[in-house]
Amino acid sequence: MVRIRLRRVGSRNQASYRVVVADKESPRDGRFIEVVGHYNPRTEPSTIVLKDDRVFYWLSVGAQPSEAVDGLFKQTKLWDRYERFKNGEDVETLVEEADEVYKTRVTDPRTNPQQSID
Repeated sequence: MVRIRLRRVGSRNQASYRVVVADKESPRDGRFIEVVGHYNPRTEPSTIVLKDDRVFYWLSVGAQPSEAVDGLFKQTKLWDRYERFKNGEDVETLVEEADEVYKTRVTDPRTNPQQSID
């Protein structure tokens, strides 16, 4: 069985996570099939970036999200977009909508180096 789950990266007390597609029996930080996003809980608010088109593909072929990843999907409203994808809506439209969702998440510039300090 294939799962979508978190893979821990970063040094001690500096954890961040990659959202990966992996076989259920692989170790947490072991072999994986594909990286489909990343999650950093240390920023305020937490940084969540997902490749929605790849997540939709893996969900459509039967991959099951872990509990933690399911929570991330709910925070970013990915489940709503996935339901619309199953009902026949165009993937490009949904991905553009998701990009807007990820961009509009307000972050503290001190914890997000991609955002400039003005």
